[in-house]
Amino acid sequence: MTNIRKSSASDDSTPSGKTERPSRAEAEAAVRTLIRWAGDDPDREGLEDTPKRVVKSYEEFYEGYQQDPEEILRRTFEETEGYDEMVVLKDIEFHSHCEHHMVPITGKAYVAYLPDKRVVGISKLARVVEAYARRLQIQEKMTAQIANAINDVLKPRGVAVIVEAEHQCMTSRGVNKQGVAMVTSTMLGAFRDDPSTRREFLAIVGRS
Repeated sequence: MTNIRKSSASDDSTPSGKTERPSRAEAEAAVRTLIRWAGDDPDREGLEDTPKRVVKSYEEFYEGYQQDPEEILRRTFEETEGYDEMVVLKDIEFHSHCEHHMVPITGKAYVAYLPDKRVVGISKLARVVEAYARRLQIQEKMTAQIANAINDVLKPRGVAVIVEAEHQCMTSRGVNKQGVAMVTSTMLGAFRDDPSTRREFLAIVGRS
């Protein structure tokens, strides 16, 4: 699992520390270039503030790079009265962006784990989904990242993640096929090895 390094206001490197992060002025200049490339005038009234707006929106779209999913999961609880049954969080809405075309991916995630002495607050599961979604992504990788993070930190008896999403790189360009959803899943531990556990999870999330 890649460690994500938090960046300070004076730190121009990316969370991975591999490349230098451009300044805000450089990012806005790049947006102006794209506007000109599209065939419009970035200095006209309707577009003069667009580079600032785009850069600000990118801060929201890609804020997952500044978050450490494993750190989100580290606060756990052991006072569970011996609870060891499935914990499932359904219908976690997310918005991501395709790393190939930088267009939206929108969908829902379904996350489950079988605790082994420790549980985590359910909001943390949703935050882990958000941390990975708010990056340039492919759905297959995002599904595995969510499952692996939960597995590595909580060390449960099993983890299951299903992601269903619509990709605008397919619906609004290219083949232009509307209403097509992609489904991916990662099953670890008992969810992979025990068919009855997997069936129970699929039934709970309406996938039976």
